[in-house]
Amino acid sequence: MTKRIFTLVAIVFLLCSSAIYVYGWGVWGHSKINRGAILALPKEMGMFFYNHADFITEEAVAADIRKYTMGDKTENPRHYIDLENYNYTTPAAMPASADAASAKFSKDTVDKYGTLPWTIIEMTDKLTKAFKTKNKSEILFLAANLAHYIGDAHMPLHTTINHDGQFTGQKGIHALWESQLPELFGNNYSFYADARYMPDVDKATWNIIDSSNKLIARLLYNDKKMRKDKPEEMLYKLAPNGAPEKNRYGQVVHAYEYAHVYHELLDHMVERQLRAAITATASYWYTAWVNAGKPDLTDLDPKYITERNAKFYLEDIKYWKKGKVTGYKVKNEF
Repeated sequence: MTKRIFTLVAIVFLLCSSAIYVYGWGVWGHSKINRGAILALPKEMGMFFYNHADFITEEAVAADIRKYTMGDKTENPRHYIDLENYNYTTPAAMPASADAASAKFSKDTVDKYGTLPWTIIEMTDKLTKAFKTKNKSEILFLAANLAHYIGDAHMPLHTTINHDGQFTGQKGIHALWESQLPELFGNNYSFYADARYMPDVDKATWNIIDSSNKLIARLLYNDKKMRKDKPEEMLYKLAPNGAPEKNRYGQVVHAYEYAHVYHELLDHMVERQLRAAITATASYWYTAWVNAGKPDLTDLDPKYITERNAKFYLEDIKYWKKGKVTGYKVKNEF
């Protein structure tokens, strides 16, 4: 792999071809999570992942491409879980797997209300098996795609039926929170983190879901408070015809001042969730590798590739220790 500025133009083009909204963290957020997680790994893993940073970064939104552009109907439930419809109380009360959930609630119910945590747990197990067999292609594919679902789990609105504020008069808050705010203010975020071993993947996964879900009330309250008695021109960026402007996905663009004040009211919530997603992604990868017996990954790539990339890896690590994720470029959605 030659060192270059990574571009995701092709992926963005594919996503733009879909008329359906792109939900997740958006290209900016998911790419930042995958790229940052590579740098958060210990070097015995990190160098191998860095050799394939372009693939892992660009693959960050492949799950959304399957869902929207390819129209894969089996993909959608993997990205969310509507906890209210599972009568959620505590993580311990939830079924241990998607199959167990289907047996308890019915498969149609599970397909409708989402399988996000069970998808993460299942894919982590598959990644562990790929590490054990040292199947390079499977390791890279599973790691990159697992990261997408982990990112989704850190987006609070992926854990509720009110995923876009449609039941509280706040439609459009999903894209504002996960895409427009990070694009506007994310360059000032600090992302530095280290991978940690997770002794109980199931418990860790449900703790993420539970923690994300607990942020929803504050997330919605601050937006609701700001919307009260405000005319459209204070809420949205207006087009020449006076209607709210929309991006290429048909998502409404909020006014900068509105986004700025809302971001301040959230008090670093978006930054913390992105950083937590990076930490978790690296930790799931690391845990799968440890549970596979810590296989040596150095022989999966030609030696000269690793030697050529080592200099750039060290340079990116310097920026990483300052909280910055560098080395690629994406086209913003807003």
